[in-house]
Amino acid sequence: MAHGTTPPSAAPGQPCVFKLVLLGSGSVGKSSLALRYVKNDFKSVLPTVGCAFFTKVVELGASSLKFEIWDTAGQEKYHSVCHLYFRGANAALLVYDVAKKDSFHKAQQWLRDLEKEFRPGEVVVMLVGNKTDLSEEREVTFEEGKEFAESKGLLFMETSAKLNHQVTEVFSAVARELLQRDDREGQAPRRDAAVVLNEGPTRQARCCAH
Repeated sequence: MAHGTTPPSAAPGQPCVFKLVLLGSGSVGKSSLALRYVKNDFKSVLPTVGCAFFTKVVELGASSLKFEIWDTAGQEKYHSVCHLYFRGANAALLVYDVAKKDSFHKAQQWLRDLEKEFRPGEVVVMLVGNKTDLSEEREVTFEEGKEFAESKGLLFMETSAKLNHQVTEVFSAVARELLQRDDREGQAPRRDAAVVLNEGPTRQARCCAH
């Protein structure tokens, strides 16, 4: 069942707010991706307990938006709780470790969980293969990730939070997708986002400024 609300417009001169959730099994680098993107920092971090929260304003030419980034815990014991953080999400990053095949399968499970929570057309989803710096230990090829993403209509990119490889590009690509969907809906003055999960109808997503 979808959890949708009818949101107010962004305040004049303020970027629209989009909620983005990071999903994936433990130790795939979700927190590292968020820290690298928001603070341009990389360090070994302890496993996330419950959920961590970041914000970041994204400038894309003449347009801007604000991401509320929810970094969910990957450990199995938190799995059921993490579903609570799906609510109101506009976008999701499904993160796996290219050196751990099992984490790739877990990312596919997270996608199935998303599909249970949202109707087609509600969420922009990107599949992210992290830790490309571990190329010698790779268990999931670029082609495997790309093929699965294309089969589900997802965006796809590989990253290395450690080497700061394509981290900004991941979030920028999601931001562009949100704004492009918005423009195609003819809602540019309000900048409410119409977002996509696979192919399907679109609807207005949450947009509010804090």
